[in-house]
Amino acid sequence: MSKQAFVALVTCFNDDETINYEATRAQVRRQVDAGNNIMCAGTNGDFSALTFEEKVRLTEEVVDEVGGRAKVIVNAGMPATFETLKLAHEFDRIGVDGIAVITPFFIACTQDGLVRHFSTVADAVKTPVYLYDIPARTQNHIEPETARTLSRHGNIAGIKDSGGAKETLEAYLEVAKDVEGFEVYSGPDHLVLWALQNGAAGCISGLGNAMPNVLAGILAAFNSGDIAEAKRQQAIYSAFRTDLYALGFAPAMVKRSLYLQDASVGASRQPALLPNKEQDAQIEEILRRYELL
Repeated sequence: MSKQAFVALVTCFNDDETINYEATRAQVRRQVDAGNNIMCAGTNGDFSALTFEEKVRLTEEVVDEVGGRAKVIVNAGMPATFETLKLAHEFDRIGVDGIAVITPFFIACTQDGLVRHFSTVADAVKTPVYLYDIPARTQNHIEPETARTLSRHGNIAGIKDSGGAKETLEAYLEVAKDVEGFEVYSGPDHLVLWALQNGAAGCISGLGNAMPNVLAGILAAFNSGDIAEAKRQQAIYSAFRTDLYALGFAPAMVKRSLYLQDASVGASRQPALLPNKEQDAQIEEILRRYELL
């Protein structure tokens, strides 16, 4: 079965911080044309800054623009199970390919609490549910044994690992080996190929917003059996990641690097990091080095 790349799509904003849906649709087309699938309303999509109604409309717009040419996963995760359920029901109605559920943030959860949270959502919808672990942002971590417990739920299809630790990713991959139908998608951009080689179903990458063709190239080469080419593309991707992320918070750097390629994506909603001329000059130099400008 072919491995798949999803891009954690940015949400585009106008100067007044309203969503620019047409510009977002243009980014969807750019990614799908490159060969990538879409994850919307995730970390790189400023999901925590969007209202309930905006998330619903954003998903409708993305699904409409994709038009069945690629898969769409959308993040429904919120601190409370109550609101997560409300969003999940809306996404179920719209008809997405998967509903990601980021671990609750601000509310400290036990592992038993996480099992209840994810199971309740998965019980309530027909769309496959994907666990979404990013403890640096939420302070709640899905332990591998918790993932194993949840993997036995009939409507929990897998997990997106954005923890950044290879050891945790390895542990999730062990669960996937033991539980048929449970998929692992890697989040760290430097581990795309490593994860594919070790049994991941694919990746969900934020960096792909700025470098979609290289991301798609890693997957295409791997799926065709050309590991040398996959390694070459991964080396480019990893080097770009190292250079770009050295300048600041990763999602902010991705959004700014994309803005400098296409200003229609706009800035992020406040209080996100404000750009400055010195940093923009550094990003532009990196973009030119990788032939992205």
